[in-house]
Amino acid sequence: LLNMKTTLALALISIFTLSVLGTTHFSENFNDEAWTNRWVESTFKGSDAGDWVHTAGKFFIDENDKGIKTGTDYRFYQLSSVFDEFSNKDKDLVFQFSIKNEQQLDCGGGYIKLLPANVDQQNYNGDSPYNIMFGPDICGSTKRVHVILSYKGENHLINHNIPCETDTFTHVYTLIIHPDQTYEVLIDNVEKRSGSLSEDWDFLPPKQIKDPNQSKPEDWVDEATIADPDAVKPEGWDDIPQFIPDPEAEQPEDWDAELDGDWEAPLMPNAEYQGEWTPPMIPNPEYKGQWIHPLVDNPDYEYDSEIYSFKTAGVGIEIWQVKSGSIFDNILVCDDPAEARAAAEKIIALRDHEKQAQSAEDEAARLEQEEEMARLEEELEEEDGHFHDEL
Repeated sequence: LLNMKTTLALALISIFTLSVLGTTHFSENFNDEAWTNRWVESTFKGSDAGDWVHTAGKFFIDENDKGIKTGTDYRFYQLSSVFDEFSNKDKDLVFQFSIKNEQQLDCGGGYIKLLPANVDQQNYNGDSPYNIMFGPDICGSTKRVHVILSYKGENHLINHNIPCETDTFTHVYTLIIHPDQTYEVLIDNVEKRSGSLSEDWDFLPPKQIKDPNQSKPEDWVDEATIADPDAVKPEGWDDIPQFIPDPEAEQPEDWDAELDGDWEAPLMPNAEYQGEWTPPMIPNPEYKGQWIHPLVDNPDYEYDSEIYSFKTAGVGIEIWQVKSGSIFDNILVCDDPAEARAAAEKIIALRDHEKQAQSAEDEAARLEQEEEMARLEEELEEEDGHFHDEL
């Protein structure tokens, strides 16, 4: 009996632990050479496809902590990996990855997609279906985080602009979608946007529409002011010329009336001229205010409580870059925001190390430049000294 109770207790603890820890559906850190066996490069773009470079990047804590870097300028990158299909119905969906744009990305994508089942990996391309497209996109003045969700076969972009990071350091992007149809977007574990799926995307038609059976009455007066009908134009208003001869102008001494004709003073704007007369405006006694079209409930509106729910079976990178050099890494798909937050903290530590290393490099370069300038100034002074000695 004791053994039976012990076994039951251990089973309950195991179930509780699994429920607390959550489920990791996909995790990729690219640290081993075998990553190429887990991912399939699409052949869709042929010679226009860029090469991937397996690297830890310029600055790193561990040289074996690698990612995959876009390696060819002006190329497409189409890569995907699949896993067992899962549904996030009644659970959180957490999608997270890191990206480092070492090339100071000026035009190109840095986003990743969650894919449904049965995507043709060999021909994976921009028209391939996806559930979610998430991550930074930079080109010219566009510097935003894309959050595009698929709903009933159509892709919907979030209605808000979420600025992305634009420096050369590693940053971790996190999207969390909750079963209550709310969402969070985080960069480096800092919330950048949160809200409601139904309010921040145009998945559903509006709840209310303008009443099709109502229109503005023909006799509705919506002019707030009118010309004063009793106003009278002042006498002599039209007799005032717009321009008059300059009273201070003088005929030139060498003016020859026989050759040049009669001299006339040049014209100048008349300070008394007030323009064309218009009657003053007065409040319109018939004004009823701006007519507002009455609203009615939209018969086509129906709330969907499962907008948040997807069946997912893969991850894909499908981007174009003018200048290559973006390192993708640390891709995570799970149902536990705490797990993602802990993983992000490790990535943030790498970001901070990169910033320190870059500062040290910049300072070394500055000192080297100062030493070179001092050396050149010393040489110039020596040359000046030799020159004066010769004199």
